Amino acid sequence: MEAVKELIGRYGLQEDQEHIIIPIVDKDGRKKRCFLLKRPFMRIVYPDGHLADFPMEEVIEAIIKYPELPLSEALYLLHEELDAEISKIFGNEKEVM
Repeated sequence: MEAVKELIGRYGLQEDQEHIIIPIVDKDGRKKRCFLLKRPFMRIVYPDGHLADFPMEEVIEAIIKYPELPLSEALYLLHEELDAEISKIFGNEKEVM
């Protein structure tokens, strides 16, 4: 949770005992707040029935970068960006597991 504390400081987020509070502006320009429970991971269940656990750091970054998108789409775009950065650093070689 140390990385979450760093993100709270970096982005000037708010928190209370149970929540991380992210101020966002919706597509109509209205100010809103997104409350996330302080947990190490957030589970997303997709319509086809599969689920995925995402670290809270990624969830916060995705919400801040793409506040207008549903969280699943924002996380997808965030992972695309991370993959592109990794490809730049290591070339086009990817390890297959």
